[in-house]
Amino acid sequence: MRILVAEDDPITRRLLEAHLTRWEHEVIMCRDGTEAWNALMRDEAPRLAILDWMMPGMDGATICRKIRQKEQQHYIYIILLTARTQKEDLIEGLEAGADDYIAKPFDAHELRVRVRVGSRIIRLQEDLMAALAASEYQASHDVLTSLLNRKAIIEFLQRELARSHRDNTPVSLIMADLDHFKRVNDSYGHLAGDAVLKEVAHRLVTAVRPYDAIGRYGGEEFLIVCPNCDEESSWAIAERLRNLVSEAPLVTPEGSFKVTVSCGVSTVSGSGHNTDSITRAADQALYRAKELGRNRVELHRGELEG
Repeated sequence: MRILVAEDDPITRRLLEAHLTRWEHEVIMCRDGTEAWNALMRDEAPRLAILDWMMPGMDGATICRKIRQKEQQHYIYIILLTARTQKEDLIEGLEAGADDYIAKPFDAHELRVRVRVGSRIIRLQEDLMAALAASEYQASHDVLTSLLNRKAIIEFLQRELARSHRDNTPVSLIMADLDHFKRVNDSYGHLAGDAVLKEVAHRLVTAVRPYDAIGRYGGEEFLIVCPNCDEESSWAIAERLRNLVSEAPLVTPEGSFKVTVSCGVSTVSGSGHNTDSITRAADQALYRAKELGRNRVELHRGELEG
């Protein structure tokens, strides 16, 4: 583990470094509080810090308070190193934001145990953060395709419509639907259908811009939200993804399949539009693409309803 040590006394500093290095920690040494503060504010700051309470530049308790006042991505576990061992002093240090303390002169065995406790707490926090991130991902993504799910893509569309209203910029919605997809499921089974959907999702991702969002709207239907994208540009994106899906067979573990996709596109700009109206318009354009023979892109014409 990377550990920051801030200690102005050179002998104590060398002893701390020697012990921690022997226990296979990566040690970052600082001679005063200002140097320690700057090191702890970097993006890749150590997760555990041992700070002398009394040192030049900025004392350990002040660093604790400043760190706890800042909103940080990762929690820094802080051990105060101090000769102040009165109960009132220890309470003051803990209230400042320290997690633990070690009395001077320090005992090597005690130091090792307290560092182990801090390391264990940091690992538990990392596990918790990973579990929360996984939970958030699962709540917003489709299990099969790893695209945004229906709820998440509609929420993204709502945000972009609000931005369009605020900035008076265009936003486009592409509704894409696989042609005759039921035949794949009926002829080859749902495992083959799932494999096709996953491969189509992969191709869709490669067709859009980095800041566009793609979601599985339901079944074999997908929504692509294109911020700051006018009608001409959105048509070009839809054509690109249509070609990417249809130009080569989809190779999956269940076999090779020739699939085409139809797309409906609607574009709005400014105020007076909502998710229902732009989605309805894209759906109407998609319906027209299906009626006109499939494997094509159609734009919504006229005013949006609602």
